[in-house]
Amino acid sequence: MKYTKDEVMQFCVEEDVKFVRLAFCDVFGRQKNISILADELPRAFEYGITIDGSAISGFGGEVHSDLLLHPDCDTLCVLPWRPEHGKVVRMYCSITYPDSRPFECDTRAVLIKAVKEAEKAGYDFRFGAEQEFYLFKLDENDEPTDIPYDNATYMDLAPQDRGENIRREICLTLEQMGIKPESSHHEEGPGQNEIDFRYSDPLTAADNVMTFQTVVNTVAKRNGLYADFTAKPLENLPGNGFHINFSVSSQRESNVMPYTIAGVLDKAVDMTAFLNPTEKSYERLGNNKAPKYVSWSSENRSQLVRIPAAYGEYKRAELRSPDPTVNPYIGFALIIYAGLYGIENRLELPYVADFNLFTANEEQLAKFKKLPSTLGEARNIALQSEFIKKHIPEKILEILK
Repeated sequence: MKYTKDEVMQFCVEEDVKFVRLAFCDVFGRQKNISILADELPRAFEYGITIDGSAISGFGGEVHSDLLLHPDCDTLCVLPWRPEHGKVVRMYCSITYPDSRPFECDTRAVLIKAVKEAEKAGYDFRFGAEQEFYLFKLDENDEPTDIPYDNATYMDLAPQDRGENIRREICLTLEQMGIKPESSHHEEGPGQNEIDFRYSDPLTAADNVMTFQTVVNTVAKRNGLYADFTAKPLENLPGNGFHINFSVSSQRESNVMPYTIAGVLDKAVDMTAFLNPTEKSYERLGNNKAPKYVSWSSENRSQLVRIPAAYGEYKRAELRSPDPTVNPYIGFALIIYAGLYGIENRLELPYVADFNLFTANEEQLAKFKKLPSTLGEARNIALQSEFIKKHIPEKILEILK
């Protein structure tokens, strides 16, 4: 919903809002926030709220460390798990230096820039997120264990699926916050769950990813559990995927999706360090349906890009390599830029892989480029990529070195 600054302040008065959380994301995809009293909103809108950037990993050193948070009115949202009287609301923020210059490590701004460039070129991108997570039990000291909450398997029902009520609570909480989940179910791993979202514009989709993880963590904790979004929580069992569904439309051209997909495939290796940013990410790739090769098909889930069976407005492509440790703002921005590269250069789709890559022979696999097998390899490729250098600020790239 679109709000003006005056409407936000009026809402806070009428709805008995006492605290405002100003949220932002660090370079590594971790959500941060600072809480202010609602009375401080006029100052926040006029000047911004100061934070110490040197205390945030990836935001720079101690020299010139002051940064300012500027709330985005359109992201106003009540946190339903906080008190009914003396409510708490949250807004996502842009980040600047004290002289109003944009802060280079503001990854939300990176995505905003990508969206504007796509719109200027005449293309409208849409994203839908499918995130997986494990639910683990806590020990007697309230610390996480590696004991799954249940031993159910893919799409099992209760009582085998003990996460059913947790997912229900998560979905209802999200709905209260104006976010509509599309579906939810138990995944293949013990204690593993998945909740999928409806399509939306890139910035809203990325904001919703951050909100979703906060809600899952909050609901899990409230139920005496721990939610794990890491890429490979349990050895030899399915990892957590973050399948990114994307589509693009244009008023000038009837079907640009083949070029878009070709662009994403062409830049997939270059983007891997950002789509799979942890060591554990590479334990997941190539196992339990997580892709290992640069490939596409509509036939099966061993591919990097899959074209799901869907029609009309639901027609889309699914990128299957990312995991939930990705910074969604950077991830979505790179997908947009890769798609634009494919469109602008009229790239043709490569050889289609209408077979299972996990059971294919060496001769078949030799036709396909591999994704990086380690984080170090992925980082080296990214640092040498002209595509990455063009679209990711130098200050962010320095973190990879």
